[in-house]
Amino acid sequence: MDAGGADEILVGGVWRRGSGAEFASLSPLDGTVIARLHGADAADVDEAVRAGAAAAADPAWRDLLPHERARFLVRIADGIAGSAERLAALQTRDTGKSINETRALVHSAQATFRYFAAALETLEEDLTPSRGPYLTMSVHEPIGVVGAITPWNSPIASDAQKIAPALAAGNAVVLKPAEWTPLVALALGRVIEEAGLPAGLLSVLPGPGGVTGDAVVRHPGVGKVSFTGGTATGRAIGAVAAEKIMPVSLELGGKSPTIVFPDADLERTVAGLLFGVFSSSGQSCIAGSRVFVHSSVYRQVVDELVARAGRLRVGPGTDPATQVAPLVTHAHRDRVAGMVERARGEGARVLCGGRAPEGAAWSRGAYYLPTILDGLPNGSATCQEEIFGPVLAALPFDDEDDLIAQANDSVYGLACGIWTRDYRRAWRVARRIEAGTVWINTYKQFSISTPFGGMKASGIGREKGREGILAYARQKSVYWDLAEEPLPWAS
Repeated sequence: MDAGGADEILVGGVWRRGSGAEFASLSPLDGTVIARLHGADAADVDEAVRAGAAAAADPAWRDLLPHERARFLVRIADGIAGSAERLAALQTRDTGKSINETRALVHSAQATFRYFAAALETLEEDLTPSRGPYLTMSVHEPIGVVGAITPWNSPIASDAQKIAPALAAGNAVVLKPAEWTPLVALALGRVIEEAGLPAGLLSVLPGPGGVTGDAVVRHPGVGKVSFTGGTATGRAIGAVAAEKIMPVSLELGGKSPTIVFPDADLERTVAGLLFGVFSSSGQSCIAGSRVFVHSSVYRQVVDELVARAGRLRVGPGTDPATQVAPLVTHAHRDRVAGMVERARGEGARVLCGGRAPEGAAWSRGAYYLPTILDGLPNGSATCQEEIFGPVLAALPFDDEDDLIAQANDSVYGLACGIWTRDYRRAWRVARRIEAGTVWINTYKQFSISTPFGGMKASGIGREKGREGILAYARQKSVYWDLAEEPLPWAS
């Protein structure tokens, strides 16, 4: 589907209009309507789940050997690669992201399908140590139907990170993309269909979270939900999962610290800090939005950050030269602006940015300038709450123990960056930081082969890696009796 395509969603293998209310996908560039869709309602979800359960139980899919399922994943990866430029352009139009970033996200999506295809070729079950006259095995089987709920900030990559391992494990997937950015998920559904995946194994159901997402989570036929998004929604999903006794994977918010020690390489550090918080226009759960700088180099580092932030190229995502593109919606831009105004009320000094760019070229878009604040304590609301925009708070530190206490003084625990030449210190601090991912002298680098997830209110469970397939499977133990005599109990 492209922006001019029909008002169709994928329900249980059938492309048709959704039964729910109509909603619009709006351009972050100028607020115009890109496409209008009717979302999925509870009846559509029920149809999709029933079709998915039937497709997953069909011997044509259920009895495939792992390497045979892998062939489907390879064909999907080939389809994404063949449609890469179209998918990237569509995602830029829908999300506002820069074309360079959306090209990278599309590449990530096809690489994800290739990785899990390769992992299937070598995935092994366990022959566990025998403790008696029997053979013991641990095997993994499909859950059945998996609900995948993905965010608006990196849709196609997030979609792939849930769909690929879930299919690899033998499941059907009901994908609920974000209401703000549904188009690339629907286009991905077309690519997957054209790759020959049996009908019913994938449904793509855009719509409001409170309607479509809630119906997916609560449906008794959904055996697991994997969610990436806000912490409040994650808590609500976790509560429903507890009622259902259903496993969940939750990748939630963050307020990630980055730490600059006096011996850090200034050039590499400043470049990494700017990329870590201002790429994706700050709309990233892992954004390095709190920077702790040793007081001996604080002014030097912060002054350099301010100077270079002011030179970042703000513009439309369609321009390859753009570094900071519009935010996803005008309403979200206004929310970010409101949080910066609150920071001013808390006593923050706005060192750069702190407003939308002025002039006719910017007046219609959801733009916000890269913003650096200081003068706030770590306990302030600005330093504790996720802003999800191009806003960085700078804080000085002197003592390593106090630094670690402040860095960990957050409900979140998703990521952290450490900048130092001292490898012993880097290791020591990395092990003491409460975060699921720690980068040393780099930031926002990812590998599909390395598990990713958060601690504390940043979520539970892990995506990626070989373990990513097992996250979508049920584990079963099998005992084979080898004894020459029957059990002695009844003799």
